[in-house]
Amino acid sequence: MSKVLVIGGGAAGMMAAITAAANGGEVLLLEKNEKLGKKLFITGKGRCNITNAADTEDLFSAIVSNPKFLYSSFYSFTNSQVIDFFEGLGVKTKIERGGRVFPASDHSSDVIRALEREMEQLGVEIYLQAEVKELILKEHVIKGVVLTSGKKLYADTVIVATGGISYPSTGSTGDGYRFAKACGHQVTEILPSLVPMEVKEWYAKELMGLSLRNIEICVTDGKKKLYQEFGEMLFTHYGVTGPVILSASSIVGKKLKEKELTLHIDLKPALSEEQLDKRVLREFETNHNRQFKNAVDSLFPSKLRPVIVELSGIPEEKKVHEITKEERLHFVRLIKDFSMTLTGLRGYKEAIITKGGVSVKEIDPSTMESKLVKGLFFAGEVLDLDAVTGGYNLQIAWSTGYLAGMNANC
Repeated sequence: MSKVLVIGGGAAGMMAAITAAANGGEVLLLEKNEKLGKKLFITGKGRCNITNAADTEDLFSAIVSNPKFLYSSFYSFTNSQVIDFFEGLGVKTKIERGGRVFPASDHSSDVIRALEREMEQLGVEIYLQAEVKELILKEHVIKGVVLTSGKKLYADTVIVATGGISYPSTGSTGDGYRFAKACGHQVTEILPSLVPMEVKEWYAKELMGLSLRNIEICVTDGKKKLYQEFGEMLFTHYGVTGPVILSASSIVGKKLKEKELTLHIDLKPALSEEQLDKRVLREFETNHNRQFKNAVDSLFPSKLRPVIVELSGIPEEKKVHEITKEERLHFVRLIKDFSMTLTGLRGYKEAIITKGGVSVKEIDPSTMESKLVKGLFFAGEVLDLDAVTGGYNLQIAWSTGYLAGMNANC
């Protein structure tokens, strides 16, 4: 029977522990917090977006960094198997917009409790408030770990599932990167990802709290289109957030470190410019004797209206029948391209995940074992793997954790 040490009691770590134990391993899970799954508890705004119900093959298009590396993981433990796994543990699931899968109860605590019960049933030994200081190596072979208390724990294999550095209050403080570097592994550039973005314009603050649905965003660098998506976003006192913005951050984050980018928002993507012009004309005809500022109520949410009116360049007191065709067309184009300047990403405290991590070039994709140190495995966010929003990042955690657990007990 192999003795397996798992460092980290998050999604990847708990899945690795369960899989290793189910395959006959003697498993010890080390978690530095006072309880398991602290970050899992807050995912999906506390509802826990377990996975995405897309066809397995379609999952790869949602992966931003190193999708090919995940073929063995995703096909060894598919999204359908993840759903079946949790249903088997008594967690009923439901599918929402965009294929997002949640527990039917809308409580992430149900997911954590189910994993805890399964570990208990399989005999996984759990040490809480057990922080690992360093790994014990001998001639490129893993031998165990040293805790910050000085205690040494020996094992045949060690799985590092410590997460990244996003939401550091949950215990994600980059320990795994330190362990990896000490073993000779490369760690790629680290950035906050799935994170809100800051904007330059004054009107972001004016729009704070406004949520826009069914809009389309496009991020450009002045020359080319970097990201385009339809969905929902939200304005904040510093800039923008919401599903399409968070996903955009994972694609444009590196470029945004180098230079400012432009966020184009199409407020009426269902209408062409010509169709929108006809709609605006109808509004103007209906309100031809009213002032411009009072004639566009039906086109925008009340919070957005004064900002759009000001940016249109049309005097707000001007009577609608006095507005020229050129002014009207400029107004239409503004609605189709409401632009803001992106100046930077928010920090790790607001980032859902960390972009970058242990280089996958030095990890065997079919086992999750280090190519440099025998018996050392990595799983989850500590690796240079990330995806857009929608349950895909947790799928990475479950699949890589499963594969590490399977192979750590060989």
